[in-house]
Order: sequence, then structure tokens, then C-alpha cells
Amino acid sequence: MQNMTVTVKYIALFLLLVLLAGCATTAQRSVKDQEVLQKASQELPEDQLLNVWIELFDPGELPKDEDDARGLSMEIREAEARHMPVHLRGVMEKTGYWGAVRVVPRDTAGAEVLVSGTILESNGEDLLLQIHAQDASGYQWFERSYSSDIEATVYEGEKGKADAFEALYHTIANDLAEFRNTLTDKQRLVIRQIAEMRFAADMVPDAFVSHLTKDDKGIYSLARLPAEDDPAMQRVRVVRERDFLLIDTLNGHYDNFYLEMATPYQEWRKARSAEAAALREVKKKANTQKAIGVAAILGAIAIEALGGSNTQVSTGTMRDVMVIGGLYSIKRGIDTNAQSTIHQGAIEELGESFSSEAKPMVVEVDGEIHELTGSAEAQYEQWRDLMRKIYSSETGLGPAISGPVD
Repeated sequence: MQNMTVTVKYIALFLLLVLLAGCATTAQRSVKDQEVLQKASQELPEDQLLNVWIELFDPGELPKDEDDARGLSMEIREAEARHMPVHLRGVMEKTGYWGAVRVVPRDTAGAEVLVSGTILESNGEDLLLQIHAQDASGYQWFERSYSSDIEATVYEGEKGKADAFEALYHTIANDLAEFRNTLTDKQRLVIRQIAEMRFAADMVPDAFVSHLTKDDKGIYSLARLPAEDDPAMQRVRVVRERDFLLIDTLNGHYDNFYLEMATPYQEWRKARSAEAAALREVKKKANTQKAIGVAAILGAIAIEALGGSNTQVSTGTMRDVMVIGGLYSIKRGIDTNAQSTIHQGAIEELGESFSSEAKPMVVEVDGEIHELTGSAEAQYEQWRDLMRKIYSSETGLGPAISGPVD
């Protein structure tokens, strides 16, 4: 009896652990097609708005399974990592809950609200994104995975002319707005103040790092604020406006890339989905044909093995037909597999579509022309370094340093 009691306890503990494990996975949301974008019922005052920066997504990794990875490439993923944040920005701008929504390179300091994402799966039929949102204080709003799957036929109708995964973007935007609506006016003000001070500390750490504190969990708090007429802070605000202009210029490039990519990306998604569906059907048909062929041959062997000499003679013709028919079915299955190879090749060819190289950017600062080269991330870091040097030379505050300050 005692052993039974102990066993029951262990079973109860096991079930509790299973339940808790199940709760830990509820962060993934399966999106339905009918998800409606939630919009503000009236125009919000400017002081209630938060600016949002959406980082270029992490392209993630391609599937390990060879069949799942066919037709996909890191070139496409890199293109999607630029395309998806721009699309999410457009959706968020429609809600009326936010100030300026901008797309920025990864690891960019200075956001009031920062949204980052990783592409876990994207193949035209299935989209799985992991989204992380936090504010300037470092407080994490949420980290969730959003999944959606569609039929290849969706691309044939009117709905296919828009983004086939629009509902997924609506869900992300709705979740962000829902969290934003839980904040008080005071909390939104503090978030804006911390964002400004983090930018100032990034530009001139000697002058402004002490205005912030950071705990062991990475959460920032205001230690103090500079005076409104502080000349150093006024200069920082001028530099910050320049920074916004540069980011707006980058967004112009991202917009052009988004528009240029729209048609080929839509066609790639459509074709890749159709090819993948056809490939599954071909494989299913091939396996069925092989199974029929094997069954026919086994049946013929069984007749010969179980029947007597009279039976073998009388069924000889039938057995020959069954064996020949079975071999023919197997051959058809092999031929159909050859067709699948053609489909796979077509999918792979579709994968060689995009390029994500950033063009050099020419900027003018105080009458001087500067060329920023490399990737978008590299160009933006060059811009930040340039701003630090200009600020240091004009004010004499702090050495010119590279990289953001924690």
C-alpha cells in the first residue's frame, strides 16, 4: 500500500511537470486568417506615442532536412530579413498607436521601443517568426513565436495578390499595441527619457553615462536628467535629429528594395509552394505505385508457393501477368521519382533570385561629403562613428570612440 502511495505521488509529480512544460510552450501563437488589425479609435496625442525601431530580422538557418531545404537559400533568407521588417513597419503605421516607425540595422542603440525578429521557417507555405520586443529601459515586453501556414492555391486568388501572411503581421502588431496600451502616460514618458539619455551616453559617455544606472538584469533607470538648457544636451539633440534623418535615408533604401523585391518574391513564393505541393503529390503517387507493384509480385510468388502442381500450371499465365504488371508498377514509381527530381531542380533554380548587397551612401555633414560603404549595418556604424567624432571636435567633450556604450 505504501509503495502504491509513493507511485501515485510520482505519477502526480510527473503529470505536474508535463503540465508546466506545456505552459512553457504557450509562447507560440498559431495565427488564423481572419486576424483583424486593431486600430486606435481616435488620434492619440503626440506625448502618448512611442517611436518604434524594427531591426532587420535575423535570417535564421535553413532546414536540416534536404527535401525541406530544396529551393531555399541563405540569399533568399537575407532578402526576407530585409523585406519582412519593412512590411511589419507598414502594418504598424496603420494602427495609429505609434510615433515614427523605422527599420534599422541590427544592434542599433537608441530606440524607445525595439522590435527584433528571427526567421525560423519560411518556404512560401509556412512562416514561423520569433519576435522579441522591449523598451529603452531594457524591459522585455514579450518574446513569442508566430506561425501560419497556407495552401499553395491561396496565391491563385485575389488574396494572393497581397501578402499571403498578412494575418501574421496583424497579430504581431496587435500584440505590440496591446502591451503599449497597458502603459501609463508616466511610464511612456520615462521610456522616452531613457531612450534619449542612452543615445547621449552612446555619443558622449564621459558626459552622460552617469545619468543612467543599469542593474544586474540589464534594466536601465534614470539617475538624473540634465538641465533643459544644458548646452551639451542641446547639442546631443541636434545630433540625434541628424541620426533620425540618416535612418530615414536608410529606410528609403529599404523601401526601394522592398518594392523591387515585391513581384519576384511573390512569384517565388507562389512557384515554390506549387512545386512543393506537386513534389509531395508525386512522391505519394510514386510510393503507391511501388506498393502496388510489390504486392502484385508477392501475390504471384504466394500463388506459386502455396498451390500444387495443377494449380501452378493453371495459374501460370496469371502469375506471369502479376509479375510483369508488378514490375511495370515499380518502374512507373521509379519514373515518377525521376519527375520529382525535375521538380526539385525547378525549386532550387527559383532559389537563386535575390541579392542583398547595400550600395554606398553619400552624406553631407557641415558642408563635408562622406561616403559610407559596406553593408547597411557597416554604413550605419560608420555614421555613428562620424557623429561621435564631429560632436567631440565641436564640443571638446569626451574622446571619439567606436561602438555603442552599455
